[in-house]
Amino acid sequence: MKVVIIGGVAGGATAAARLRRLDENAQIVMLERSGYVSYANCGLPYYVGGVITDRRKLTLQTPESFHDRFRIDVRVRQEAVEIDRASKAIKVRNLETDEVYRESYDKLILSPGAHAVIPNLPGIDNERIFTLRTVEDTFKVHGFVETARPASAVVVGGGFIGLEMAENLRDRGLDVTVVQRGGHVMPTLDADMAAIAHNHLRSHGVKLLLNSDVTGFEERADGAVQTNLAQSGPLAADMVVLAVGVAPESALAREAGLDLGVRGSIKVDEHMRTSDSDIYAVGDAVQVKNYVTGQDALIALAGPANKQGRIAADNICGIASTFTGSQGSSVLKLFDLTIATTGLTEIAAKAAGLDADYVILSPASHATYYPGAGSMTMKVLFERGDGRILGAQIIGTDGADKRIDVIATAIRAEMTAADLTELDLAYAPPYSSAKDPVNMAGYMIENILEGRVEQLT
Repeated sequence: MKVVIIGGVAGGATAAARLRRLDENAQIVMLERSGYVSYANCGLPYYVGGVITDRRKLTLQTPESFHDRFRIDVRVRQEAVEIDRASKAIKVRNLETDEVYRESYDKLILSPGAHAVIPNLPGIDNERIFTLRTVEDTFKVHGFVETARPASAVVVGGGFIGLEMAENLRDRGLDVTVVQRGGHVMPTLDADMAAIAHNHLRSHGVKLLLNSDVTGFEERADGAVQTNLAQSGPLAADMVVLAVGVAPESALAREAGLDLGVRGSIKVDEHMRTSDSDIYAVGDAVQVKNYVTGQDALIALAGPANKQGRIAADNICGIASTFTGSQGSSVLKLFDLTIATTGLTEIAAKAAGLDADYVILSPASHATYYPGAGSMTMKVLFERGDGRILGAQIIGTDGADKRIDVIATAIRAEMTAADLTELDLAYAPPYSSAKDPVNMAGYMIENILEGRVEQLT
């Protein structure tokens, strides 16, 4: 059996390793358009900020290490330009030599990922405007910061990459302004929780412009970039980072006639199989099910991509594995705060037609009589009828990530508020309280559902 994998990073690399473990004799070829087949995508902003100092740490595997360990034929700087489904072959262009050749397959895995959205705006091709999606992007930004020594930056977009870049550039001493089109940063937060993040950004010297539309860019006489805004005057900065989101890299699948789904993503079944039974797809380019609502969704995160790569490999090797959906669990470091989310926001729950309510509590990270306790703010959503947990947002210092993982597990197990009260969680004064914040959320929801408390929000 010959399996060709288009794209590496999380999904493709995981699929390749799993295939080899399941089949010692399979011929496995991995084609990667960039120069890096497996890298720490989520660590890229921290290399720019100087937290990660060795660029080699960003590369998890190389073509040589993949071959030495797994006997996988990994080819970087090779772009798949066409899929011939009838003859089960791929047209590949070597980006170093411009040579074009054909590569046959028995099974094909698409792991093309997603590309940074670059809006069609005047002046967008200015050399001081950057995106951050690949290792090459990172080295470009890092090189500019090191050599040009910019004093200021405008970050367009307040999602994960935008806020991580704002933090890392601020830590390097730059004057940073975040421009956000919507009314609050972080789409995984509701507005009430995002307000905490807004205040924290401002307390660390980051300027924040909300409800601001960028209309274009201009090069100034001094070499700086001017960002023009619809609602206010222009901003001048030494550099601009575009972080307005990503879009699925599905052109190859579309041109091959494969079925597409949400926002042009590649449509797959629960086995990660496309509309062609010999072609699978995984990662940021595929449509999945939202685990909480059951609705079609596009959730671009490394955790689901890794799981999908393993599941695709299993099915190719005759193991009937299924991907049951993603609930979008995520965590973000914002200076000395942790922002963690899982499941639905209040807005998303209402949009899905669920009869949802929520509680907000502000527990300590551990017993307050033990030194070093910090506070966290938790918003936990539940279904009014049976108390099923739908989602959570937690912002705090120590322990926020721990609690979001417990609630993420509760959502996966379809637990209710009553189940949260019964969870037997580890306790010692340096780590928690005898009644853990997760237990407390369950108690509060239980009181509301039983009519013992009337909540005013």
